[in-house]
Amino acid sequence: MKSVLLHIHEDRGAESRLQAACDLARSSGAHIHCVQITAAPDFVAADVYGGASMAPAMMAELYDIDEKARRRVEDRLRREDVSWDWRHVEGDIIHGLLSASALTDGMIVTLPSGPRRQLADPLHLAADLALGGRVPVLAIPQDARSFAVTGRAVVAWEGSQEASAALRLATPLLKLAEEVHVVTVEEAGKYPFPATDAPEYLARHGIKSQLHTWPQDGRTVEAALQAAIGVLKPDWMVMGAFGHSRLRELVFGGVTRTMLRMVQVPLLLAH
Repeated sequence: MKSVLLHIHEDRGAESRLQAACDLARSSGAHIHCVQITAAPDFVAADVYGGASMAPAMMAELYDIDEKARRRVEDRLRREDVSWDWRHVEGDIIHGLLSASALTDGMIVTLPSGPRRQLADPLHLAADLALGGRVPVLAIPQDARSFAVTGRAVVAWEGSQEASAALRLATPLLKLAEEVHVVTVEEAGKYPFPATDAPEYLARHGIKSQLHTWPQDGRTVEAALQAAIGVLKPDWMVMGAFGHSRLRELVFGGVTRTMLRMVQVPLLLAH
Protein backbone atom coordinates (compact mmCIF):
# COMPACT_ATOMS: atom_id res chain seq x y z
CA MET A 1 0.00 0.00 0.00
CA LYS A 2 1.35 3.38 -1.00
CA SER A 3 -1.59 5.58 -0.13
CA VAL A 4 -3.88 5.15 2.90
CA LEU A 5 -6.80 7.18 4.20
CA LEU A 6 -6.82 7.91 7.93
CA HIS A 7 -10.15 8.87 9.48
CA ILE A 8 -9.61 11.87 11.76
CA HIS A 9 -12.17 12.23 14.54
CA GLU A 10 -11.92 13.00 18.23
CA ASP A 11 -12.94 9.77 19.95
CA ARG A 12 -11.47 6.97 22.03
CA GLY A 13 -10.05 5.28 18.94
CA ALA A 14 -8.22 8.32 17.55
CA GLU A 15 -4.82 7.41 18.99
CA SER A 16 -4.91 3.77 17.85
CA ARG A 17 -5.87 4.83 14.31
CA LEU A 18 -3.09 7.38 14.17
CA GLN A 19 -0.49 4.95 15.50
CA ALA A 20 -1.60 2.25 13.05
CA ALA A 21 -1.32 4.70 10.15
CA CYS A 22 2.20 5.67 11.20
CA ASP A 23 3.23 2.03 11.66
CA LEU A 24 1.87 1.15 8.24
CA ALA A 25 3.45 4.17 6.57
CA ARG A 26 6.87 3.39 8.01
CA SER A 27 6.62 -0.30 7.06
CA SER A 28 5.41 0.18 3.50
CA GLY A 29 6.40 3.73 2.60
CA ALA A 30 2.75 4.72 2.34
CA HIS A 31 1.51 8.30 2.23
CA ILE A 32 -1.20 9.13 4.81
CA HIS A 33 -4.26 11.07 3.65
CA CYS A 34 -5.81 12.54 6.80
CA VAL A 35 -9.53 13.05 6.21
CA GLN A 36 -11.57 15.01 8.75
CA ILE A 37 -15.31 15.31 8.26
CA THR A 38 -17.53 17.72 10.15
CA ALA A 39 -21.05 16.28 10.20
CA ALA A 40 -24.13 17.93 11.68
CA PRO A 41 -25.82 15.90 14.45
CA ASP A 42 -28.78 13.90 13.16
CA PHE A 43 -31.39 15.81 15.11
CA VAL A 44 -30.09 19.11 13.71
CA ALA A 45 -30.03 17.84 10.14
CA ALA A 46 -33.57 16.52 10.50
CA ASP A 47 -34.77 19.67 12.31
CA VAL A 48 -36.19 17.57 15.11
CA TYR A 49 -37.48 19.72 17.98
CA GLY A 50 -36.31 22.85 16.23
CA GLY A 51 -32.78 21.58 15.81
CA ALA A 52 -32.11 23.87 12.86
CA SER A 53 -32.31 26.91 15.12
CA MET A 54 -29.44 25.52 17.19
CA ALA A 55 -27.37 24.60 14.16
CA PRO A 56 -25.07 27.67 13.99
CA ALA A 57 -23.99 27.40 17.62
CA MET A 58 -23.57 23.62 17.49
CA MET A 59 -21.65 23.71 14.22
CA ALA A 60 -19.36 26.40 15.62
CA GLU A 61 -18.62 24.15 18.57
CA LEU A 62 -17.96 21.19 16.27
CA TYR A 63 -15.60 23.28 14.14
CA ASP A 64 -13.73 24.31 17.27
CA ILE A 65 -13.36 20.66 18.36
CA ASP A 66 -12.19 19.67 14.88
CA GLU A 67 -9.68 22.52 14.72
CA LYS A 68 -8.15 21.48 18.05
CA ALA A 69 -7.95 17.90 16.79
CA ARG A 70 -6.27 19.08 13.61
CA ARG A 71 -3.62 21.03 15.49
CA ARG A 72 -2.94 18.07 17.77
CA VAL A 73 -2.66 15.52 14.95
CA GLU A 74 -0.59 17.77 12.70
CA ASP A 75 1.83 18.46 15.54
CA ARG A 76 2.14 14.71 16.11
CA LEU A 77 2.66 13.89 12.43
CA ARG A 78 5.40 16.50 12.09
CA ARG A 79 7.36 14.50 14.66
CA GLU A 80 6.79 11.17 12.88
CA ASP A 81 8.89 9.98 9.97
CA VAL A 82 5.93 9.77 7.57
CA SER A 83 4.47 11.54 4.55
CA TRP A 84 1.00 13.02 4.98
CA ASP A 85 -1.54 15.60 3.84
CA TRP A 86 -4.84 16.90 5.18
CA ARG A 87 -8.38 17.24 3.85
CA HIS A 88 -11.36 18.68 5.69
CA VAL A 89 -14.88 18.29 4.33
CA GLU A 90 -18.42 18.74 5.58
CA GLY A 91 -21.30 16.31 5.26
CA ASP A 92 -22.11 12.66 5.78
CA ILE A 93 -19.20 10.69 7.24
CA ILE A 94 -19.65 7.48 5.23
CA HIS A 95 -20.13 9.30 1.92
CA GLY A 96 -17.25 11.64 2.68
CA LEU A 97 -14.81 8.83 3.47
CA LEU A 98 -15.86 6.80 0.45
CA SER A 99 -15.41 9.82 -1.83
CA ALA A 100 -12.01 10.63 -0.36
CA SER A 101 -10.83 7.01 -0.71
CA ALA A 102 -11.21 6.83 -4.49
CA LEU A 103 -7.46 7.09 -5.14
CA THR A 104 -6.17 5.36 -2.03
CA ASP A 105 -5.14 1.77 -1.38
CA GLY A 106 -7.04 1.41 1.88
CA MET A 107 -8.88 3.11 4.74
CA ILE A 108 -8.01 3.06 8.44
CA VAL A 109 -10.94 3.24 10.86
CA THR A 110 -11.68 1.95 14.34
CA LEU A 111 -12.90 -1.47 15.44
CA PRO A 112 -14.97 -0.42 18.49
CA SER A 113 -14.85 -2.49 21.65
CA GLY A 114 -18.60 -2.23 22.21
CA PRO A 115 -21.81 -0.39 21.34
CA ARG A 116 -21.71 3.38 20.99
CA ARG A 117 -23.18 4.89 24.15
CA GLN A 118 -21.31 8.20 24.37
CA LEU A 119 -20.08 10.79 21.89
CA ALA A 120 -16.50 9.85 22.71
CA ASP A 121 -17.10 6.22 21.70
CA PRO A 122 -15.81 5.43 18.18
CA LEU A 123 -18.23 5.29 15.29
CA HIS A 124 -19.08 1.89 13.79
CA LEU A 125 -17.96 2.52 10.21
CA ALA A 126 -16.09 -0.55 8.99
CA ALA A 127 -19.08 -2.54 7.70
CA ASP A 128 -20.62 0.31 5.70
CA LEU A 129 -17.26 1.33 4.25
CA ALA A 130 -16.36 -2.24 3.27
CA LEU A 131 -19.72 -2.67 1.54
CA GLY A 132 -19.76 0.73 -0.15
CA GLY A 133 -16.14 1.11 -1.17
CA ARG A 134 -13.68 -0.44 -3.58
CA VAL A 135 -10.65 -0.41 -1.32
CA PRO A 136 -9.94 -2.55 1.75
CA VAL A 137 -10.88 -1.28 5.19
CA LEU A 138 -8.40 -1.76 8.00
CA ALA A 139 -10.34 -1.77 11.28
CA ILE A 140 -8.04 -1.16 14.25
CA PRO A 141 -9.17 -2.09 17.78
CA GLN A 142 -9.80 1.11 19.70
CA ASP A 143 -7.33 0.19 22.46
CA ALA A 144 -4.55 -1.05 20.15
CA ARG A 145 -1.15 0.48 20.75
CA SER A 146 0.40 -0.52 17.42
CA PHE A 147 -0.20 -2.29 14.13
CA ALA A 148 2.37 -5.06 13.70
CA VAL A 149 2.01 -5.43 9.93
CA THR A 150 5.36 -7.26 9.81
CA GLY A 151 4.21 -9.84 12.36
CA ARG A 152 1.86 -12.82 12.00
CA ALA A 153 -1.13 -12.57 9.66
CA VAL A 154 -4.12 -14.89 9.35
CA VAL A 155 -6.26 -15.11 6.21
CA ALA A 156 -9.80 -16.45 6.61
CA TRP A 157 -10.43 -18.39 3.40
CA GLU A 158 -13.61 -20.03 2.11
CA GLY A 159 -13.30 -19.57 -1.63
CA SER A 160 -15.91 -16.82 -2.02
CA GLN A 161 -15.66 -13.72 -4.18
CA GLU A 162 -15.47 -11.63 -1.03
CA ALA A 163 -12.62 -13.68 0.42
CA SER A 164 -10.84 -13.57 -2.93
CA ALA A 165 -11.16 -9.79 -3.10
CA ALA A 166 -9.79 -9.44 0.42
CA LEU A 167 -6.86 -11.73 -0.35
CA ARG A 168 -5.94 -9.85 -3.54
CA LEU A 169 -6.18 -6.44 -1.90
CA ALA A 170 -4.22 -7.57 1.16
CA THR A 171 -1.33 -9.04 -0.86
CA PRO A 172 0.91 -5.92 -0.62
CA LEU A 173 0.65 -6.05 3.18
CA LEU A 174 0.96 -9.84 3.37
CA LYS A 175 4.32 -9.50 1.63
CA LEU A 176 5.50 -7.59 4.70
CA ALA A 177 4.31 -10.21 7.20
CA GLU A 178 6.82 -12.55 8.81
CA GLU A 179 4.25 -15.37 8.91
CA VAL A 180 1.05 -15.91 6.91
CA HIS A 181 -1.49 -18.54 7.96
CA VAL A 182 -4.46 -19.44 5.76
CA VAL A 183 -7.38 -20.79 7.78
CA THR A 184 -10.35 -22.56 6.26
CA VAL A 185 -13.20 -23.95 8.35
CA GLU A 186 -14.67 -27.34 7.50
CA GLU A 187 -18.41 -26.79 7.10
CA ALA A 188 -20.60 -29.87 7.30
CA GLY A 189 -22.82 -30.35 4.27
CA LYS A 190 -21.11 -27.62 2.24
CA TYR A 191 -19.66 -28.46 -1.16
CA PRO A 192 -15.87 -28.61 -0.70
CA PHE A 193 -13.82 -25.91 -2.41
CA PRO A 194 -10.11 -26.07 -3.29
CA ALA A 195 -8.60 -24.68 -0.08
CA THR A 196 -5.14 -24.76 -1.67
CA ASP A 197 -6.10 -21.98 -4.11
CA ALA A 198 -5.21 -19.26 -1.59
CA PRO A 199 -1.71 -20.59 -0.70
CA GLU A 200 -1.02 -21.14 -4.40
CA TYR A 201 -2.06 -17.57 -5.21
CA LEU A 202 0.15 -16.22 -2.44
CA ALA A 203 3.07 -18.37 -3.57
CA ARG A 204 2.89 -16.84 -7.05
CA HIS A 205 3.38 -13.49 -5.33
CA GLY A 206 6.39 -14.74 -3.43
CA ILE A 207 4.52 -15.18 -0.13
CA LYS A 208 5.01 -18.37 1.86
CA SER A 209 2.01 -19.47 3.88
CA GLN A 210 0.77 -22.32 6.03
CA LEU A 211 -2.66 -23.84 5.36
CA HIS A 212 -4.84 -24.87 8.31
CA THR A 213 -8.11 -26.75 7.91
CA TRP A 214 -10.00 -25.98 11.11
CA PRO A 215 -12.70 -28.40 12.29
CA GLN A 216 -16.11 -26.88 12.91
CA ASP A 217 -16.96 -29.41 15.65
CA GLY A 218 -20.59 -28.33 15.85
CA ARG A 219 -19.70 -24.67 16.23
CA THR A 220 -20.62 -21.75 14.02
CA VAL A 221 -18.03 -20.70 11.45
CA GLU A 222 -17.33 -17.52 13.39
CA ALA A 223 -16.78 -19.50 16.61
CA ALA A 224 -14.33 -21.79 14.78
CA LEU A 225 -12.48 -18.75 13.42
CA GLN A 226 -12.28 -17.26 16.90
CA ALA A 227 -10.83 -20.56 18.13
CA ALA A 228 -8.23 -20.37 15.36
CA ILE A 229 -7.34 -16.84 16.42
CA GLY A 230 -6.93 -18.04 19.99
CA VAL A 231 -4.46 -20.72 18.90
CA LEU A 232 -2.54 -18.89 16.17
CA LYS A 233 -2.52 -15.51 17.97
CA PRO A 234 -2.23 -13.32 14.86
CA ASP A 235 -1.15 -9.70 14.86
CA TRP A 236 -3.77 -8.99 12.19
CA MET A 237 -6.33 -10.78 10.05
CA VAL A 238 -7.71 -10.69 6.50
CA MET A 239 -11.30 -11.65 5.68
CA GLY A 240 -14.01 -11.08 3.12
CA ALA A 241 -16.94 -8.98 4.30
CA PHE A 242 -20.62 -9.92 4.00
CA GLY A 243 -20.70 -13.04 1.86
CA HIS A 244 -24.48 -12.92 2.37
CA SER A 245 -26.56 -9.81 1.90
CA ARG A 246 -26.28 -7.18 4.64
CA LEU A 247 -30.01 -7.58 5.38
CA ARG A 248 -29.69 -11.34 5.79
CA GLU A 249 -26.74 -10.95 8.15
CA LEU A 250 -28.65 -8.30 10.10
CA VAL A 251 -31.68 -10.57 10.53
CA PHE A 252 -30.05 -13.98 10.90
CA GLY A 253 -26.58 -13.05 12.07
CA GLY A 254 -23.39 -13.78 10.20
CA VAL A 255 -19.64 -14.16 10.28
CA THR A 256 -18.85 -10.52 9.45
CA ARG A 257 -21.11 -9.02 12.10
CA THR A 258 -19.84 -11.41 14.76
CA MET A 259 -16.18 -10.86 13.94
CA LEU A 260 -16.60 -7.09 14.00
CA ARG A 261 -18.27 -7.36 17.38
CA MET A 262 -16.11 -10.01 19.07
CA VAL A 263 -12.61 -10.05 17.60
CA GLN A 264 -10.03 -7.62 18.93
CA VAL A 265 -7.23 -7.95 16.41
CA PRO A 266 -6.87 -5.59 13.42
CA LEU A 267 -9.16 -6.75 10.61
CA LEU A 268 -8.58 -6.04 6.95
CA LEU A 269 -11.98 -6.31 5.26
CA ALA A 270 -13.07 -6.23 1.64
CA HIS A 271 -16.36 -7.01 -0.08
